[in-house]
Amino acid sequence: MFVKRLVYSYTKTWNRLQQRASGGSKHGDYTDITPLGRYFSTDATHPPDDGQKPVTVSLYHMKRIIKASGTVLGDSIEGPTCIQTCCPVCHIVPGAEGKSATDAAWNKIFVNKTTGNFTCSSCQYLGRWDHIEKFFPPYSRTPKTVQELRKLRDAFLELKSEHVGAVCSVPGYATVVDTIERAQEIIKTLCLENIIPDTIITVKARWNEEKRELFVPLVDVEDRCVGYKSLRMDPDGEICEQTVPETNASGLIQLRCSPSSPGTKAKELSQTNAILVLNVLDLLALGSVKLNATAVCLPHGLKTLPQQCLPGLERFQRLTLWFNYDTAGWDTARNYAKKLDERRCLFVRPTDQHPTPYRALLEGTLEPKAILSKAQPILHQSITTFRALRQDVLSDLQNIDKVQGVKWKRYPTLNKLLKGHRKGELTVLTGPTGCGKTTFMSDYSLDLVQQGVSTLWGSFEIRNTRLAVTLLRQMVGRPLDENLSEFEQWADAFERLPIYFMTFHGQQPIKIVMEAIEHAQYVHDIQHVIIDNLQFMMGVLDEAKHLDRYWKQDAIIAAFRTFATKRNCHVTLVIHPRKERDTDELTTSSIFGGAKASQEADNVLIIQDKRLTSVRGKKYLQIAKNRYSGDLGIMPLDFDKASLSYAQRKKKPEGADDGGTPVREPEEQTVRRTV
Repeated sequence: MFVKRLVYSYTKTWNRLQQRASGGSKHGDYTDITPLGRYFSTDATHPPDDGQKPVTVSLYHMKRIIKASGTVLGDSIEGPTCIQTCCPVCHIVPGAEGKSATDAAWNKIFVNKTTGNFTCSSCQYLGRWDHIEKFFPPYSRTPKTVQELRKLRDAFLELKSEHVGAVCSVPGYATVVDTIERAQEIIKTLCLENIIPDTIITVKARWNEEKRELFVPLVDVEDRCVGYKSLRMDPDGEICEQTVPETNASGLIQLRCSPSSPGTKAKELSQTNAILVLNVLDLLALGSVKLNATAVCLPHGLKTLPQQCLPGLERFQRLTLWFNYDTAGWDTARNYAKKLDERRCLFVRPTDQHPTPYRALLEGTLEPKAILSKAQPILHQSITTFRALRQDVLSDLQNIDKVQGVKWKRYPTLNKLLKGHRKGELTVLTGPTGCGKTTFMSDYSLDLVQQGVSTLWGSFEIRNTRLAVTLLRQMVGRPLDENLSEFEQWADAFERLPIYFMTFHGQQPIKIVMEAIEHAQYVHDIQHVIIDNLQFMMGVLDEAKHLDRYWKQDAIIAAFRTFATKRNCHVTLVIHPRKERDTDELTTSSIFGGAKASQEADNVLIIQDKRLTSVRGKKYLQIAKNRYSGDLGIMPLDFDKASLSYAQRKKKPEGADDGGTPVREPEEQTVRRTV
């Protein structure tokens, strides 16, 4: 049985290599990718073999296998987020004596304790646990097994070698900043007030005199340059920062701050305590003050924290997250803390009295060291007091617009009623069959994706290709089949959007779907999950066929409600209504199943379609429940067939040219509910 699995795995690996050799895929991250977007994958290198669900691995199982191989590979090191050990593929040839683990100490792998994905320190290859598990000794020494393992190892090394050198080096035309005088000139050119020149030299920055651009290298766990951040001044005098590569960077920028007091103890604290910031200016600001800590700049700011970066933070025993003093920064800090192990994380609360390091250095009203002294850990999850919530309440009041959530650009009426799209909420969308629920939801979600809200689509009714075509057409605003010459341009723009697709189709059990969603939220920092629709997760298991359908639906809704709250992620569920008479309007009671869907939901949206029952019937969206502000009302839905969009636009009078006076849309009806 073991040999059969090896042959099967080897055959799939060999076929994948042949496909790559024949030019089957041009994308290094996702082999099953279309030009229109990224399918959800369990890792950043290749999709799961079955294309359906991520591999779930027990931490106990991983630790047992790694520990059993300690006699050959040496002792492993368990950190807060990863287990560090020597690579069994690089060090051992099945059937032959392997190298000593100390002969090539740079060939280490870091196994993520949550996902099981491993990162190779030598080439930054990101793979899955089940791809490397079979190579850990001891294993069967039968000749046939050894032969198959050798073939599989060769195929694995060939696949792995394709990713060696996939780094972005600092441009060669930039010169190294190695003198105080040079650093002072750069500070003056970029107007970096109060920054000490030594910090620019310490981070090994490079300067392009012609373009007046500063490059700061991103280094991996082995202190090798794998990317960089560039700083330049725009015409308005603001500093612009850009990260290369744009996604999945595995490097960090680390700067040891000047110790506040000389001595061995202060030096040890600076090596075990880290302050995480989002941009280079904050990093340089921390380096300009005396602190017993190491400042660390994350590669992608608030967008995402790739799991390839986690090995570089393993050596720190305490992490202080000092992000933007707004709600978005606070929410991101809490999500990142779950990746980094909450037990070692402290937070600088986001208030006006706690600005970012560079702003605090400029204002000079409060020392960064004094702000850091007020950093607090997360308290027990089940018990809290107003004293612990006090700073959160102050932050919400000072950032009331941002607390309301991300505003829609296509639907101003939704902004007026719902105030915005907020994390941690559950939204239910219902409407009669054929009313355009999926089309509206794709337009609704695309608006948010274009503003940086990372989204995971779970479309169980239609294929991902068709969904991607709809999303692309809504982004372009016209049919692309009539303008195929523009396809590559728009496809490239769409591919850069933070949108992912689950490959499920048809009925699926809730357990498998939740595993995929939780994995995606951890790996890709998903902020919005869309399930279209809920009925496809009911009644597919033999052991569940005798259970009541209402009970099963309530259990599914409870699972999504818990996920949304626990992971601080917005979940939108599309649920079909009960069969009602066409002449009757749908209400919250019309949602299929029990009352749990409407009770648990923070927002209930209903598409009312009266076009088939009335001569002058219209289609509109009804906000039937709004837990945040209590505002209820309707929004007209006028469908534009060319763009497949319901986006609200100003209408012009008949016969008016482009300079004509626009006609106001019919005013939406708004009702204020008493809370």
